Parts: sequence; structure tokens; C-alpha cells
Amino acid sequence: MGEQLAGQEVLARVEAFLGDELREVEAIFIKELESKVPCVRDIFAHVSCFRGKRLRPVLLLLSASAARAIEKQHLVLAAVVEMIHTATLVHDDVLDDAETRRHVATVNARWNTESSVLFGDYLFTHAFHLASSLESTEGCRLIGRATNIVCEGELAQIHERGNLELGEEDYLRIIDAKTAELCAVSCYLGSYFAGAEPAVTESLEQFGRSLGIAFQIADDLLDIIGSEQQVGKTLGSDMEQQKLTLPVIRLLDSVDKAQAARVRDLLAQQKQDALPELLACLEQTDAVEYTRQRAREYAETARRHLDALPQSPAQRILTELTDFVVQRTF
Repeated sequence: MGEQLAGQEVLARVEAFLGDELREVEAIFIKELESKVPCVRDIFAHVSCFRGKRLRPVLLLLSASAARAIEKQHLVLAAVVEMIHTATLVHDDVLDDAETRRHVATVNARWNTESSVLFGDYLFTHAFHLASSLESTEGCRLIGRATNIVCEGELAQIHERGNLELGEEDYLRIIDAKTAELCAVSCYLGSYFAGAEPAVTESLEQFGRSLGIAFQIADDLLDIIGSEQQVGKTLGSDMEQQKLTLPVIRLLDSVDKAQAARVRDLLAQQKQDALPELLACLEQTDAVEYTRQRAREYAETARRHLDALPQSPAQRILTELTDFVVQRTF
């Protein structure tokens, strides 16, 4: 309960510091996605229900403020990265055959797969259209490159489905691409378009990358040990899709051959019914604590990258976010 309260306090500080700017970002987001087509308006209104805490726009704006100051172009770029992220959520729900996100039905559950894929594409194309409205083409180029890397990460993860020998290094490489890249480019864009020194921009980019990895490790642990009420989305999808994440990778490295064979057999079943036995296996090893510790380590690495920045309200909130992204697993 205390950790939940601490998280709420961080979000309250974000709102107090960035509230006006975030509302402007939201206005840009909504205006860009206006449509005369009723079904598009319906899907957009529904998707707005499961957009989360706007982490990527927050990272971009805080990085701009920590580096120098928030400018008008940052607001546009923040809307762009939120569109990219929302598009990946819509497509991820298709890939995972997920039914809920933030306690509401996913687009594919409420409509169909075709609508989900096309609406995700709609978000991607609008994101690049909006990015191209800036005088500089650098933002569009950087976001395009990051989006390519995100897609490569997703493709790599799909390719590794069913690979029950996946190691930690390969797992980290996948989440670096599919999750951390967009956090990293958000921080980079904030600093770069604030006119910061290259060393500061590099430090913020690396902060975002380490933070993104910590966030994904925590998210993957929650997919196994969390509750749908707590997390607000369909859980256990990684196991059903035979996607090895860090808790299971550590589990397989910690048990003897017979136990490892049984765990792989459970994963091969691709059924939610196998989750209780898998949880029991996890409890017999240090897999859960190991995963939590790895999330903490990446959060600590992110904090160290902030040492290159002068003390400021934005820098302090960025530091607090390193605890916020991993505390859900504690």
C-alpha cells in the first residue's frame, strides 16, 4: 500500500510540474486524430480509455526541462511518441490475442483483428504526418529510426516464440529494441530539441534506455505473478505464446534437468491452466527475486546517467521515476 501511495505521489508531482504541457500535448493528439468517419471516431474514443500514464511524453518533456526548457516543438514531438506507443499497444494486443487492457476490452476483442491492425497503422501514419510538420526533419528521422527498431524487436520476439532455450542476453536484446528504444528516443528528442550539449543528450538517451529495460522486466514479472485487477490487462499471455521472459529464463537456469524438462512441458501446453504449477516452480527458486533485482539494477543504472544533469525539479522527478517503473513488482 505504501508503494502504491509513493507511486501516486510521483504522478502527482508530474502533474503539478507538467500539467499544462501535458494538456496541450493531449489537445494536439486529439486534433491530429480527428476523423469524419464514425467508426474511426468510435475506435479512437475507446482506445483513449486504455492509454496509460503517458510515460513517453512525460520523459520527453522532463528531459527537455532538465536539459534547458520546454519549447512548442516538444509538445508536438510528445504527441508523436504517444501515437507511436499507442499504435504498438493496439498491435501488441493482436499479437498476444489479449482481451483486456486497463480494465477495458482491447480493440481486437471489441471489434476484430482487421480493425486493430488498420487502426494501429492509422496511428503510425498520423504520427509521421505530425512529425513532418516541424521545421526540422531530424525529429521525423529519429522517430522513424526508433520505430524501425521497435518493429525489429517485436519481430525478433515473435521469431523466438517456442524457443525454450532463449538466454538472458537475447531476452535483454529483444526488450531493449521493443520497449527501451522508444523511451530512449523520447529522452533524446527532449534534450536535443532543447539545444543541450551532446554529452547531456547522450546521458538522457541512456537514462531512457535503462529505464525502459527496467520497466519491461517489471512488466514481464507482473505478467506471471500479478493479478488482472492489479494490472488491468490480460495476464499470462507470455506463457501462452511461449515467449520466454526473465523469470522463466532464470527458473530454467536454476533447476536440475528433470525440473527444467517439466517447466518446458508446462510452457509447451500453452494453457492458462499450467500457470499455478509454473508459479509453484518459481517459488522454489530465486527466479522472482532475481528478476526484481535485475529491474532494480537497470533502474540504478538509469539514475547514474542523471548525474550529468544539473539539479532541477525535472531532474528530481526523473530520478523518482526510476523507482516508480519497478515498484509494481515489489
